[in-house]
Order: sequence, then C-alpha cells, then structure tokens
Amino acid sequence: MTKKNKGAAKKKPAKLLGLGLDNKDGHLRVTKGENFHLVGGSEETHGVMQEKAIKLNEHLKKKGQTLDTISREEFHELADKVGLPLLNKPTHRPN
Repeated sequence: MTKKNKGAAKKKPAKLLGLGLDNKDGHLRVTKGENFHLVGGSEETHGVMQEKAIKLNEHLKKKGQTLDTISREEFHELADKVGLPLLNKPTHRPN
C-alpha cells in the first residue's frame, strides 16, 4: 500500500434515502435495503416508498447497473419511470 492510499477513506456506496413525514400514529417505520434506507411515514406512505425503492432496484438489475454506476440523468429517468418524487430534481428552462 502506498502512502497516498494508506490514509484514503474507502468510498461508501450510494444510497437512496426515503423520508416519510405524514405519520400520525407515533410508530417509527424503518426499512433498510441493498442500497436504500426508508424512514418514517404512515403505514401507507412507507409501503409506497418500499415499492418504489424495490422497483428502482429491479430496473437497475435489469440494466446490470447500481446507483454508483449510473449518471444523475439516468437516475432521474429511472425515478420518473417508477414514480419516485425527488427533492433536487433539476427543472429544464428554455433559454
């Protein structure tokens, strides 16, 4: 191991974070998957987040890719395909 690599931190894999804010029953719901963490939400909302995260993973596996290997644009296309709303989705404005 060279000096340059000796102190380098190992890059952590990309993760999808789902956050549900509509919980009124006081139950904390947490689901961790291969490349996602889902927290909160009502029973219904949490279930929808699980479904969309699983669909996203299915699409990635069909393409032989992971969250680490796709571009931001590809991620946004997949998110649209499975109906996954994004907080930082870029808007395309005409010049």
